[in-house]
Order: sequence, then C-alpha cells, then structure tokens
Amino acid sequence: MSGLMTPVLLVAVIGLVCSGLLVFASKVFHVAVDERVTQVRECLPGANCGGCGFAGCDDYAANLVADEELPCTKCSPGGAVVAAQIAEILGRAAGAAEPQVAQVMCNGTCEASKTVLEWQGMQSCKGAKGWFSSPNACMFGCIGLGDCANACQFDAIGVVDGVAKVNRENCVACGACVGVCPQKIIKLVPKKNQVHVLCSSTDKGAVARKNCDNACIG
Repeated sequence: MSGLMTPVLLVAVIGLVCSGLLVFASKVFHVAVDERVTQVRECLPGANCGGCGFAGCDDYAANLVADEELPCTKCSPGGAVVAAQIAEILGRAAGAAEPQVAQVMCNGTCEASKTVLEWQGMQSCKGAKGWFSSPNACMFGCIGLGDCANACQFDAIGVVDGVAKVNRENCVACGACVGVCPQKIIKLVPKKNQVHVLCSSTDKGAVARKNCDNACIG
C-alpha cells in the first residue's frame, strides 16, 4: 500500500507546486486593463465587421481608449447611438458622421450586358477573376457570383438579374462588400444621395455601349 501512495503523493505535491507557480506568475505578469476598454466594448454591437478599420470590436475599443484623437463615429453598425455612448464613457465629443450606404456602380443586367463566356468553376467572383476579367463583354462590370453577398453579415446585398444590388435599409456601411469585390465597383456613398452613375466602364462610348446597353458614354 505504501508503495502505491508514494507516487500519488508525489504527483499531488508536483501539482500543488505548479499551481503555486502559475498563481505567482499571473500576479507578476499581470497587465492592468483600463476598465473603459471593457465599457466601450460593451457598447459596440460585436459584428467584428472591420468597417472601423481595425481587426474587430475589441481592437477598436482598445484603440479608442488609447488614442484620444480617434473618432467615436467609426462604428457604422452602431451609428450615432453607439457613438454617443462611447463619447460619454470617454468624456469627449461624439462628433457627427454622415450616414453612408454601399452602392454598386454597375447596371449591367443579364439583358443589358452581353455574355461572352460561361463560367463553370467555383462560384466566386475572385476565383473567376483569376481566369478572365468578366464573363460579360464589359470587363469592368459586376461578375455576379456573389462574393459581396457572402461577405455581408446583415443580408444587405445580393445578386439580382446578374448584378449585385444593395438593400439600403439593411446596409450599415461596414464596407465588407467593398473589400471583397475584385472589380472594385462597390463604393460607400452618402446615404442622402439618391442619384448615381451606375457604370464603371472606362471604354470609349461606342465600345461601352456595344458591350452593355446601360453603359455610360459621358
């Protein structure tokens, strides 16, 4: 029996010593966190969309506390309400941010834009872009395979009639769709603006109209 107890006691002693060392290390290497970071983080919606320009909500909260010049208005999903809450916590002015919305600068629908290639690979705009500029005659337009829709967490964009369309009511201007579009035809624009030139072609007028009936020739 004593022969069995010896290794058991040895393991128990080692466990106690290791736990003591861990507790000691946690005290020695403890880094104090400004409680305002936690408070700001609780205000943020937690979408981690990256629209603020940081890695996520945690990163934005930490940088807000560390940098007094960083605007409180960079969280698009949170809007003015969240900006005001953050400003109150940090004791600074919230500032004003003009509401924005994503806009697809293309109207090359299935009927308007001539299809010249049939893509049978992976359903990804980026994947298709690696092989050719576009399945349509216009090499500048929407590829229409939905990378933007897959990137959106708010069900604010989808492909309709071959072209990505934005639901302005759902869009929070996080910019996720802007970042993944290989054609670079999605822009963040002031929400108050109702008129846009929905064409990104840089071809000359005659060529542009030959490739797409909705092309701008201005």
